[in-house]
Amino acid sequence: MYISFIRPGYLLFLFAIPILIFLHFYSLKSIKGNSLKFANFEAIAKIKGIDLYSKNIIILILNILLVVLLVFALSGLSVYKEVSASSFSFVIAIDNSESMGAVDLIPDRLGAAKETAVDFAENLPFETYVGVISFSGDSRIESKLTKNKEEIKAGIEKIEISTVGGTDIYEAVLNSADLLRKENNKAVILLSDGQINVGNIKEIIDYSNENEIMIHTIGVGTVSGGETSFGMSKLDESSLKSLAYSTGGSYFNVENKEELKNSFSEIVGATQKLGSIDLNLYLIMIAIVLFILREFYSERWRV
Repeated sequence: MYISFIRPGYLLFLFAIPILIFLHFYSLKSIKGNSLKFANFEAIAKIKGIDLYSKNIIILILNILLVVLLVFALSGLSVYKEVSASSFSFVIAIDNSESMGAVDLIPDRLGAAKETAVDFAENLPFETYVGVISFSGDSRIESKLTKNKEEIKAGIEKIEISTVGGTDIYEAVLNSADLLRKENNKAVILLSDGQINVGNIKEIIDYSNENEIMIHTIGVGTVSGGETSFGMSKLDESSLKSLAYSTGGSYFNVENKEELKNSFSEIVGATQKLGSIDLNLYLIMIAIVLFILREFYSERWRV
């Protein structure tokens, strides 16, 4: 583990600390002199005791800590250490076409897909980059590549049934490839009922293999089917299995939640990598607390 500063130039402000110490004792000496000059016995009592110096030393220490914390925050202090991560970067692609409104799963197919996607995100190790897209007749980026799990989950949760007709997995893979273009190991987690009616499977497989994208597919729905606004819709497992197996991925069914949960570790491909922890927010929060303590202590000393 080691620390690093993103903007080390700001560390020069630490030279303000000796100036702060000098001004502190200079002002303290002035207060002492004025107190003796006017024979202020209450002030003299404070000087002879430990009040004036001890209480002011505490304020000085708090001031120094405030300067250090703020300078470190400005400098972008980060801690680097080896953490568990995935050997892959992922895009979670969720089918939000009209057929995903079928109610053969609770609350419906889209709801089950989103719940599964959130579970996957929560099971990801630290430092794993994930993007989120939704797709129907076209596709939309819901969250760009990030390791922030709250952003990932927020991107998943806001997906709703699309008003655009069709299910175009090819465009979903194109958008996924665009998000993953700078990554070394690329994988797509595709959640769909497999009702592909735009493009063809071979075209998707060829493009994925050419761009070294592994696709894991998760079938959302039942083979017996469920009612939608346009009639009965059945899960097309054959398309999803073909897409997964031909790109080196795996196929799962959302109905078998226990098997799916156990398979997350297999999909993730855990490894160790150097991860950074940004401490700026924590430093600023501590500085605010110290400032409040300093003001409280100063007021008590005046009383």
